[in-house]
Amino acid sequence: MTLVDTEGFIHGLRVHEASIQDPSGAKLALWPLRGKMPRLLKIWADQGFAGRLVDWVQQWFNVTLEIVKKPQDQKGFQLLPKRWIVERSFAWMLDDRRLVVDYERCPKSSEGFIFTSALHHMLRRLAR
Repeated sequence: MTLVDTEGFIHGLRVHEASIQDPSGAKLALWPLRGKMPRLLKIWADQGFAGRLVDWVQQWFNVTLEIVKKPQDQKGFQLLPKRWIVERSFAWMLDDRRLVVDYERCPKSSEGFIFTSALHHMLRRLAR
């Protein structure tokens, strides 16, 4: 579970077992950020996060969780609003060969390599 801002910078990350559903994984990634982002007003998420998570985020973070839904008449691939921001961030991270295939046995190691990749990307942007 990765939380990125509109610039593509990572603010929260949690690598967990595949048996954990998306809404539960979102709670694991969001909880450490509670009280640390006072200017946060809205979170966009895809349809996998719909349901009780919307109310949970409103209750604990006083933030709107907006579900980005695909159009009912959509056929084939179509770029969804705001969803491309997360996908772009993943594409940047995949510039690092280490993240193309998950070789790690420990979730904390995976998180460390993802943060290292994000830091590398951020430093390249600052160096321009």
